[in-house]
Amino acid sequence: MLRRSSAYVALLPMAITACVIYLGTTLWSLRVSFTSSRTFPVDTYVGFAQYVRLFGDDRWLLSLSNLAIYGTVVTIVCLVLGFVLAALIDWQVRGEAALRSVFLYPYAMSFVATGIVWQWLLNPTNGIQEMVRRLGFPEFEFDWIVDPDRVIYTIAIAAIWQSSGLVMVIMLAGLRGIDPDIWKAARLDGIPTWRIYVSIIRPMLTHSFATATILLLTAVVKLYDVVVAMTLGGPGTASEVPAKFIMDHLFGRANIALASAGSIVLLLTIAVLLAPVLYLRRHAAGLGSR
Repeated sequence: MLRRSSAYVALLPMAITACVIYLGTTLWSLRVSFTSSRTFPVDTYVGFAQYVRLFGDDRWLLSLSNLAIYGTVVTIVCLVLGFVLAALIDWQVRGEAALRSVFLYPYAMSFVATGIVWQWLLNPTNGIQEMVRRLGFPEFEFDWIVDPDRVIYTIAIAAIWQSSGLVMVIMLAGLRGIDPDIWKAARLDGIPTWRIYVSIIRPMLTHSFATATILLLTAVVKLYDVVVAMTLGGPGTASEVPAKFIMDHLFGRANIALASAGSIVLLLTIAVLLAPVLYLRRHAAGLGSR
């Protein structure tokens, strides 16, 4: 009894933090989003006016479009690339420990550092484009970072470079938990290796895919620092994302009501994105326990 009580006492600070700070600030933001607050909170209730204004703002709509493109590209590519890297390493390749460290190292960097590195690499004046031209290809162009139609993909490239290693580690852990007898039986049946991975191994990694997807989608919705580091939302507002829109209106334009409305929409977006993944993960766990 005393041991159980000690565990509850140890969890108490985190429970207080979750209830008071996270839940409390969320409810406060929800309340402010229904007011006409500007620099300071006021109690003037305006209903859904801030939400109507939010979705009537072209900059906000552009940020949602960019987030959808970025999230789709990053999530799909990271899952595929992470799975492929994990499958290659799982073959007990020489120098496995070094390869794991190399692939996971980018994730240890801050997103700001990642953004700065890729800003240098993608700079048309002295980055990859200029390097290739000096190698004898004067017509080569890779100026996506200054192209309004492609700039969001340059941010996705930086995120993929940083996050694929994390997905690889999660997938590798799942692969190492698969019974070797499954591989032996599949090989005895003459099933090609690629088909084993696609039809047998992949369904057995549902938990790994769900975990990686949750982490990736959470990072996608919070996208801010790498955008600021790489493009500052430019050129113009071409790489605008919701978190930057919210921060600009909160601190730069002193409109905390509109910023709060944006943060609530962002929170609901996270819930909508993660709910199906959490359901599938729980459903898979129920099937596995039978």
